[in-house]
Amino acid sequence: MSAKKQTLGFEAEVKQLLKLVINSLYSHKEIFLRELISNAADACDKLRFEALSNKELYEDEPDPKIEIYFDQDAKTLTIEDNGIGMDQQEVTENIGTIARSGTKAFLDSLGKDKKQDANLIGQFGVGFYSAFIVADKVTLETRRAGLNHDKAIRWESSGEGEYTIEQIKKSRRGTKVILHLRDDEHEFLDDFKLRSLIHKYSEHLSLPIMMLAVEDENEKKSKKDEKDKWEQVNKATALWQLPRNSIKDEEYKEFYKTIAHDWQDPLNWLHNSIEGSLEYTQLLYIPSHAPFDLYERERSHGVKLYVKRVFIMEDTEKLMPNYLRFVRGVIDSNDLPLNVSREILQSSKVVDKISKGSARKVLGLLEQMAKKDSKTYQKFWDEFGQVLKEGIVEDAANQKQIAALLRFASTHDNKPEQTVSLGDYVKRMSKTQDKIYYITAESFNAASNSPHLEMFNKNKLEVLLLSDRIDEWVVSHLNEFDGKQLQSVTQSDIDLASKADKDQDQKKDDKKSSEILKKLKKQLKDKVEDVKASSRLTDSPACLVAKAGSMDANMERILKSMGQEVPESKRILEVNLEHPLIKKLDAAKEREFGELSLFLLEQSILAEGGKLDDPAAFTKRMNKLLLGE
Repeated sequence: MSAKKQTLGFEAEVKQLLKLVINSLYSHKEIFLRELISNAADACDKLRFEALSNKELYEDEPDPKIEIYFDQDAKTLTIEDNGIGMDQQEVTENIGTIARSGTKAFLDSLGKDKKQDANLIGQFGVGFYSAFIVADKVTLETRRAGLNHDKAIRWESSGEGEYTIEQIKKSRRGTKVILHLRDDEHEFLDDFKLRSLIHKYSEHLSLPIMMLAVEDENEKKSKKDEKDKWEQVNKATALWQLPRNSIKDEEYKEFYKTIAHDWQDPLNWLHNSIEGSLEYTQLLYIPSHAPFDLYERERSHGVKLYVKRVFIMEDTEKLMPNYLRFVRGVIDSNDLPLNVSREILQSSKVVDKISKGSARKVLGLLEQMAKKDSKTYQKFWDEFGQVLKEGIVEDAANQKQIAALLRFASTHDNKPEQTVSLGDYVKRMSKTQDKIYYITAESFNAASNSPHLEMFNKNKLEVLLLSDRIDEWVVSHLNEFDGKQLQSVTQSDIDLASKADKDQDQKKDDKKSSEILKKLKKQLKDKVEDVKASSRLTDSPACLVAKAGSMDANMERILKSMGQEVPESKRILEVNLEHPLIKKLDAAKEREFGELSLFLLEQSILAEGGKLDDPAAFTKRMNKLLLGE
């Protein structure tokens, strides 16, 4: 770009986010300092990593650090780092736009409730934009390490829709963020205030945060011609390397907020030093809320990799299995080389062992939460349960442990909240029951009102009500729990009739029953696999069931919605021979029989959440029935 200043407009999403940040986060305004310091620390970490293969990037400053200073006359607060810096393209991509999938949907959910907005924005992670909470203008000057001094960039904006960008000279690598504070935010021009915030939020960042030494007036006069004296104001000790008994809970929580860009406390954490064939330290957190892009499987992960306390890379997907992608934290290894690359990580046996060990530790932490603090675990489940379910499919080695952590809705309390564990279900089973029954559907209401449940409810047999899309894959991979087989109630090979019911059935006119079933099968021969008398229905006239071992209707719908080709499969129509509609059908004349048969089938399709090929024809048939024609 030329040195000439350009004025550009923010993307619409950035404008909306800036407005919401300023209005919604005012009661959390001091977090801007933590966010900007955290960004600066990330830039220094990235420099350390890139310099492992190119020492020249350090230029004439081999020690990355962050400097914070203010000017009371100019009313400015500056956060400066000598980290990796940014070039023109990185400035445009990281500040002028928000190139994150799902951003629009996220922003559409904001703006109605300020308190809720604050929580949602925390899930998004605003980083740099938090500067506008306290500043009416922000100036950013940056030069990427290794570029010529005249290739630096100045970016400036008042946060109202436009920004300017120009090329400048900058002798020092890294980034300087200058906040022109609002008139009512001058409390952040106070040395004591800034130091206390640094101690609160950034005490254990593993690089120094520097401020000008505080001197009285006599010292200033005597050192008039001397350079300013800088002093380190944080401990700069890696928190995860300290003994656990020396760390306060508040320190754990504040460190989490710094590395996760979150301002809510985590639900729980684990801190371990592993010794043996491998040596590594892990400090891993369970957040209290899900990020907005949790269900995008290609999103970045939240565990940072260090080697011998030197930052190597962030978003290291190999360090944690995908179904635990909500975990945040740090893993520091003594067994990896400092020049490890992302490609090497993909095939590293050391990383595989660390990942497996860390997964077991996280699952163990969740087990403890579930046993000792069920309310906290329920909060976790409400936020991350659907993601944890993916582990049943992805992690065969830990499937049993994951299965015990799952929660479902069930007919036990018939509420949509997923609170029932498989262990709870098994404890409530009668001695004669040998299966764990479940039904899958598109929604809780569709599951709980399914005609397939009628005989189960009559016999007081609990059924799990599964309505998350992932549930179909869960039950297809989880065959049993605690020695009890999982069984879909929509399969044809279920016989719940009691001996008394069977004796009663035998007294019925079997010949007459057989006649109606044959007539129905002949009428619907192109649409169903078979027609049978049902032992599972008490109130409904009919239902569709899948052949034993075949795909359930809900799974077919999900696969089709994903654009996959699904072979057409006919279902079995089960009819309740005692239902008035079936008796009316039995007495109907040929033309009316045909209409009623189709109505019966279409009604059964709708009852299980399916779609009709010809809704208009169904409506006509229903109208005729209502009019008694």
